[in-house]
Amino acid sequence: MNTLIDFILHIDNHIINLVTYFGNWTYIILFAVIFVETGVVIMPFLPGDSLLFAASAISANPQYHLNTWIFIVVFLLASFLGDTLNFYLGDKIGYKITKQKWVAKVIKPEQLDKAKSFFDKYGILAIFIARFMPIIRTLAPFIAATSGYKYNKFIKYNLSACIVWVLLCCGAGHFFGNIPFVQEHFSVVVIGIILITLIPGIVAFIKEKKQK
Repeated sequence: MNTLIDFILHIDNHIINLVTYFGNWTYIILFAVIFVETGVVIMPFLPGDSLLFAASAISANPQYHLNTWIFIVVFLLASFLGDTLNFYLGDKIGYKITKQKWVAKVIKPEQLDKAKSFFDKYGILAIFIARFMPIIRTLAPFIAATSGYKYNKFIKYNLSACIVWVLLCCGAGHFFGNIPFVQEHFSVVVIGIILITLIPGIVAFIKEKKQK
């Protein structure tokens, strides 16, 4: 867990190390991270928004020879294909996977309950909204499938959400990532990104508590 926290807080340095050692293979490695984060229901803790921001910020610096547009395509494919895999797992396996002890250690029943309540409240629109919320983002396709949504209905909202998410995060990273203040306080900016993405969930939690 400490390694994961260090990777997230210093994600810019880790991506630079990847570029130094693996060059263009960095695109494939980061594709895999986003694909797993969105596609494997037991991996909701992997970086998402911050990774897109950091990768695009680094690609804006010509010394690393990376291309932001390639990252946009790579991340769009990774998120779209990952959500499709996640939906398939929910459709074919469903909640049976949560009965496994090793799965229960990663995905808590209350997390699934929150995701289910989120879907009950917002319906099909939840597929779009969830793309911008950590943890819920990973659980959303799984919950959609187990809730009886058809894939062709899911895919319309999911594709539009993936496009907006990738363009927003990569665009922000490309245009703001190389501002001197951002470079000097990158860890603080990453924490800020994480906190901003948590706001909808915190607001929903407070409202639920008040209603109770």
